Amino acid sequence: MNKIIVPIDFSEHSEYALEAAAIIAQKHEAEIMALHMLEISDAILTHASGEQQSKAFFLLKLAEKRFDEFLQKDYLEGIKISPIVKHFKVFSEVNDVAREQNADLIVMGSHGASGVKEFFVGSNTEKVVRHSEIPVLVIKHNPILMDFEHVVFACDFSVESVEAYKKAREMFGAIGSQIHLVYVNLPNIGFRSTPEMEKRVGEFMKKANGNLEKMNEVAYVSDYSVEQGIINYANVVGADLIAIATHGRTGLAHFFEGSISEDLANHSTLPVMTFKI
Repeated sequence: MNKIIVPIDFSEHSEYALEAAAIIAQKHEAEIMALHMLEISDAILTHASGEQQSKAFFLLKLAEKRFDEFLQKDYLEGIKISPIVKHFKVFSEVNDVAREQNADLIVMGSHGASGVKEFFVGSNTEKVVRHSEIPVLVIKHNPILMDFEHVVFACDFSVESVEAYKKAREMFGAIGSQIHLVYVNLPNIGFRSTPEMEKRVGEFMKKANGNLEKMNEVAYVSDYSVEQGIINYANVVGADLIAIATHGRTGLAHFFEGSISEDLANHSTLPVMTFKI
């Protein structure tokens, strides 16, 4: 791991993300790219009237000063920090920055959401999770332990999920994490019998590993929702992190079908890392 992007909005939760990224960066000798997105478009900076431009430049300099001050943390000492300022607050563009910088991971803070609000308003973290092509680590609280000794990895064990699993296996294998694979079976839509589940997992393992040696390492959990099944299993094994393969959805499909990865990012007290399918 060489480059970690941390979007900064000066909130308490973005500081949690920055500190978490610092712990990871120290272990991997990685660079942190601190990203601040301003609500000032390039059009205002270049084509607005003189008065508007003056006001925009004043706000720009004020934000840059605050950004510099925000990055003066003791836990960042000895870590290479590269500040990046974008002039427009479009969080789907975080993925564009990640691609430009060839980043390996995005770390974001989130206070979570619940109820109807999260569907109509959403959060910046959700938007990044939906669009990101690289893993996104969502931090909810002040990071204490970031060793990730026990990681729960959840997916639907479809062939589509194989590459996401391989990325997770490579990342967590490099830091010595024990990966606990979980299949959540629901009582209604998507229900599968034991032979059906085992057949699906077996096909997945053949594609991912070339053999069935890890078949007995998969836990089969029954619950009323995939989200709750994953969280309950994570509690049972004492997980430090939940990792999940995600399609990422946008627009009406997201509204009607929901997204398990975003629900987990919103509701889990554990850190959540998403891997795009």
